[in-house]
Amino acid sequence: MTEGTTSAAAEGVDTLTRLEQEGEIAADYLEGLLDIADLDGDIDMDVEADRASVSIISDSSGRDLQKLVGRDGEVLEALQELTRLAVHRETGDRSRLMLDIAGYRAKKRAELSELGAKAAAEARSSGEPVKLDPMTPFERKVVHDAVKAAGLSSESEGEEPQRFVVVLPA
Repeated sequence: MTEGTTSAAAEGVDTLTRLEQEGEIAADYLEGLLDIADLDGDIDMDVEADRASVSIISDSSGRDLQKLVGRDGEVLEALQELTRLAVHRETGDRSRLMLDIAGYRAKKRAELSELGAKAAAEARSSGEPVKLDPMTPFERKVVHDAVKAAGLSSESEGEEPQRFVVVLPA
């Protein structure tokens, strides 16, 4: 191996270690919250797309965990930000950690990927830009990725909280 390859490999290991540490800090923080709220849930940690990913899952129906998701994922978004702050407090680094509770984000990701693919198909067939409804940053990212996978480009327009995705024709 060359020196550049060695340092790139070491950097990759360092990044993975840092992301795993973020996941462990987040898991400890979330376990404390679950204990305080007297909710049952198992915590699963992973590293996906260069960010730590933490999921709270339940063996039971998960109805209790739905309280932590809230309407349209609002509580989930707030808990994610609090968890990111807890990680930041421990590490001193900004975290891009993703939190999923009771499979809410996974289901939402599948729905948004389908929406992005349909919007790309519509833009391709009509030759006109397709404007979607306002979305959260997470939602826009998933749609942008789906549009890119479909071979088109997209951009975000507007100001929060009314920021939305525009799918551009080829």
